[in-house]
Amino acid sequence: MDLATLIGLIGAIGFIVMAMFISSSGDVGMFGDLVSVLIVFGGSVFVVLAKFTLAQFLGAGKAAAKAFMFKIESPEELIEKAVQLGGAARQGGFLALEEAEIPNSFMQKGINMLVDGHDADVVRATMQKDISLTEKRHETAIAIFRSLGDVAPAMGMIGTLIGLVAMLSNMDDPKAIGPAMAVALLTTLYGAFVANVMAIPLADKLAIRNQQEKLNNMLILDAVLGIQDGQNPKVIEGILRNYLAQNKREVAGEAA
Repeated sequence: MDLATLIGLIGAIGFIVMAMFISSSGDVGMFGDLVSVLIVFGGSVFVVLAKFTLAQFLGAGKAAAKAFMFKIESPEELIEKAVQLGGAARQGGFLALEEAEIPNSFMQKGINMLVDGHDADVVRATMQKDISLTEKRHETAIAIFRSLGDVAPAMGMIGTLIGLVAMLSNMDDPKAIGPAMAVALLTTLYGAFVANVMAIPLADKLAIRNQQEKLNNMLILDAVLGIQDGQNPKVIEGILRNYLAQNKREVAGEAA
């Protein structure tokens, strides 16, 4: 569970609702309007759907879960595991890695290719292709949420124009002016809410997840190729420590 995402969203929504409650003297219901909901939420979803394939659109919902429920090994953990595997391979050959417990599925895939006897070029090309395709899938999900962040305020503006037209068309009926003005203002509010509280933060968090996973996968690729090349585990560790931040790299070096 990513507490930063959860706390951030709950906190933002909570403060907005609190402001609504205070400004309306407890009558939060005045901020609800079905027409505005239909224009912003319904309109935004279908406009974004029109920009992507159905499979991509539905896949974005699954990808959004990574903003909340996402477990990834730290680079330090991957380096430690790579050193262990490198030592085992130097002592007992690649077949000694066949029964090794490897929590990371991408590293497991690479080690399986070593056990199966694939050439280094094949291992490199296969794993790089996997990294590239995974990154593209994540970038599509990020693009969908960024698109939602762009479309929602635009739909809010459309709703505002609809409300203004309805208001100006009924200037002779004071009772009709209020509901029309509510549509005009609330659609702008809803559009800004969807974009800045939901869509854009999720897109940014998914972009961070994408970079973290790509960095780990590149580290794993170098680790697997180093093991296949028969490098000394200490040499592998030294190479992989370059993936760490400078301060962590120095601490790891002292510990080694």
